[in-house]
Amino acid sequence: MARYLDVHPVDPQPRAIAQATQILRDGGLVAYPTDSCYAIGSSLDNRDGKERILALRGLDERHHFTLVCADFAQLGQLVHVDNATFRSIRAATPGCYTFILPATKEVPRRLLHPKKKTVGVRIPDHPVVKALLAEMGEPILSSTLLLPGETEPLTDGWEIKERLDHQLDAVIDSGECGAEPTTVVDFSDGAPEVVRVGAGDPARFA
Repeated sequence: MARYLDVHPVDPQPRAIAQATQILRDGGLVAYPTDSCYAIGSSLDNRDGKERILALRGLDERHHFTLVCADFAQLGQLVHVDNATFRSIRAATPGCYTFILPATKEVPRRLLHPKKKTVGVRIPDHPVVKALLAEMGEPILSSTLLLPGETEPLTDGWEIKERLDHQLDAVIDSGECGAEPTTVVDFSDGAPEVVRVGAGDPARFA
């Protein structure tokens, strides 16, 4: 049964954030709000986390996972970024974008795209996930909370709790959350390619 954590959307309670963080560190799967929509995440060293997310979402190994980062210091340790790409990403973050880039050796091989050796990275702009990342002290392995056969992500924390009670270990509810996933921009070949249009304005990468 998933723990339900009711968290203030602007000033998240440290105790609740600490509880969610401990669940992640203990190998749990947590649903949490972002500046685009709800996501599900696990700690990077949770060897079951990836498989649980794939199973919950009905995805295969070719799915691009996202490493949600607190800042550019974390992001720069995980992916290779040239100067031009850095400037483009910097201008759009924090925000509702996920960037696909070649991964560094800091990223476990099991989290990479099996053929491209790339990974998604993102720096969100939401007080709750920012507090969670600060408490974790490291990125979170993450994916949009979009269930098989559905076209829109779940947006209500209590509904997520009811529907996924036995597949998640915690749900962080901070009230209204967006219904659009991030805009995904692929920089793996150098030039930006928008591969999914979402909450972030794609025009800056056109």
